[in-house]
Amino acid sequence: MSRKFDRRAGRPNDRARPMDDATLIFGFHAAEAALANPRRKVLEAWMTENAENRLAAVLGPRGLAVERVHPRDLDRRLGADTVHQGVLLECDPLPEVTLAALAEGDGGPILVLDQVTDPHNVGAILRSAAVFAAAGVVMTRRHSPPLAGALAKAASGALDVVPVALVQNLARALAELGERGYTRIGLDGEAETLLEDADLAGPITLVLGAEGKGLRQLTGETCDQICRIAAPGRIDSLNVSNAAAVALHLAAMRRRKA
Repeated sequence: MSRKFDRRAGRPNDRARPMDDATLIFGFHAAEAALANPRRKVLEAWMTENAENRLAAVLGPRGLAVERVHPRDLDRRLGADTVHQGVLLECDPLPEVTLAALAEGDGGPILVLDQVTDPHNVGAILRSAAVFAAAGVVMTRRHSPPLAGALAKAASGALDVVPVALVQNLARALAELGERGYTRIGLDGEAETLLEDADLAGPITLVLGAEGKGLRQLTGETCDQICRIAAPGRIDSLNVSNAAAVALHLAAMRRRKA
């Protein structure tokens, strides 16, 4: 049964089943991708008239009842600074993807994130992964942001395009990828070897650490190589999402030449 939106509180008035922020998708591109993804179960939808009209093509096949709301209703639910673009979905999490399934994919790079906790960075990394045809992203179950909300908005639809595998132990996951023939390349701004000089044409895993902390010791020890991105400018470092984009672009160009 559909729940009515309480415009005073900015949330549904069904107290028996409150919304969990970890199940929310907002923003036009994120919602469009979720609605178009047959693997994504969408439970409820709240949209402005304009958003509903723009999403008509993906809403139609769903047969989903949409509750019409005003932008200020979503502002109250999500916060005035949230760029929701007039659409809010409550969804089930996507079915989990295994590490083995990623490794048996189409041969694109696999990104491994070592406790990257900022949802905007992870979302931007997913977007780059979609642009440069990465096979998927690996994150730990703990110390990773929820796969929804701000992350989904920053990913601009890529959350429903790029497979994400959640693992308990990152070092074991990297060991398994090594056994499957992947060269594991960790990124560190202090490394001596340039990423541009590394062999990026074969099956590779690009391993990125959190802002400031970088790769943890065991993660770095499990990598086959530690490389840095050449930075000849006056500022010699990139944030983690920009570093991922540059690394993925380099790998895509090497694959194209190969």
